[in-house]
Formats: sequence, C-alpha cells, structure tokens
Amino acid sequence: MSRILSINIEDGHPRQTISAQLGIDGERLAAQFLEDNGYRLVLSNFKVPVGRNSRGVSVTGEIDIVAVDEETLCFVEVKTRRSSEFAEPLASVTRRKQRQIIRTARVYRRIFNLSQMPHRYDVVSVILEGETEPSIELIKGFWSESKFRKKAWSGDIY
Repeated sequence: MSRILSINIEDGHPRQTISAQLGIDGERLAAQFLEDNGYRLVLSNFKVPVGRNSRGVSVTGEIDIVAVDEETLCFVEVKTRRSSEFAEPLASVTRRKQRQIIRTARVYRRIFNLSQMPHRYDVVSVILEGETEPSIELIKGFWSESKFRKKAWSGDIY
C-alpha cells in the first residue's frame, strides 16, 4: 500500500513540507526584493480573525508582508511557484483571496489607527525554477477595494 501522508518527527517538531518551505523561501526573497526597491518592511505573516463564514466558522486572514513604499502602506501578497508552465503565480490571487486580504488589512489599519494613511495592495510573484536565478516580479496596485464596493442603486428599474 502506498503512503498517502508522511510526517517525519525530529526533536519533537514536524518538518516543513516541501510546499511550505517553498513559500518560506519565496517570502524571504520577496522581502529582500522589496527592500532593494525602497520599501520599508513593517512585518510579515500578519494573522488575525476577520469574521465568520456562511457556516459560522471563524475565518482567519493573513497578509504575507506589510511594508511602506514612500508614504503608502502596502499589503503584499507573495506567490511562489517552481514553474510558470501550468499557470502564472498571479492566477492564484483570486477575488476570494483579494477580499480576504482586504478584510485583514482593514483590521490591521484599525488596530494601528492607520485609517487615514494611503494604502494599496501589491503582489510579488516569485518563480524558483531549478538552479536558475529566481524570477521576481512586483505588481504595485494589483487590485483595489473599489471593485468590491457595492454599487449605489440609482432607483431606475430599467
């Protein structure tokens, strides 16, 4: 019978899975890339409860990197892949993921009283293909909250 799940225990702690380690490596490279491009890093892996889903289960939101670019607070999502052959890393920043990051960013801004500070949502795409140099791309303002705002009803029926 083939093994479906394998957890190796060393010193009482489970090892990182290969995909988890890939994400950690990607976030480290993204953080360095952002610093090299003038961002001031504030924190990484900000996690906070953001509400409940339709079944009443508590939902936790996470922001990979919070940084400041000039005078703008940036909430950065990092997507790391071994290859872009199947799909670009940006394809996994879905509307659902964007909405979750917006909710988490609102909590962050409320906690630290930053509601008046300009902010935006950036994405860093990292491709770690074999032994080649990593490919890193920064997309500033990948999405905005405006596309999630409900439209005001004008009263016209048709």
